[in-house]
Amino acid sequence: MARYVIYKETLIDFKDHFWTFVGSFIGIGLIGFLNQNKISSTDNLFLIGSFGATSVLLYGITNSPLAQPRNLIGGHVISAFIGVTVHLLIPHELWLSSALAVSVSIVVMQITKTLHPPGGATALIANLGSPKITSLGYLYVLNPVLTGVLILLLVALVVNNRAGHRAYPKNKNWYKIWERKYR
Repeated sequence: MARYVIYKETLIDFKDHFWTFVGSFIGIGLIGFLNQNKISSTDNLFLIGSFGATSVLLYGITNSPLAQPRNLIGGHVISAFIGVTVHLLIPHELWLSSALAVSVSIVVMQITKTLHPPGGATALIANLGSPKITSLGYLYVLNPVLTGVLILLLVALVVNNRAGHRAYPKNKNWYKIWERKYR
């Protein structure tokens, strides 16, 4: 059992390495390119740290439930909204606002079935980010979070489905929320 979990489950072939690199490079590169043309190079507003972790899920383990579009979009947007709200309510106690934003985000993602681990970082960045990020208020939810997430999703749809041995998303009807039945 240990040999299977440690060795077999982590074994990825060259094709997966290639497509993982291509997807993450294009996704992060595209966000960075847009950032370069909008804002000074000293404040990477569009490139938030949680997008790096999202890239690991989207391009590295594409079949993970945590990498699916509902979790990707919902997890980041919900967490960004919660992070901004908590920061506005508790602006001067950074330790408290950070802990509360992350913890509430996790629970709300669990309740809404949109758990996406980088979402916790998105909530944290809303509290710990540079003054330029924290001054955005709720605009942070739309740009950079939603914009960046949609860019990463579009790249994942193209790159992961370009590879013959990959299929993304796992559920091709992910966007049909009106047909979902959760127990």
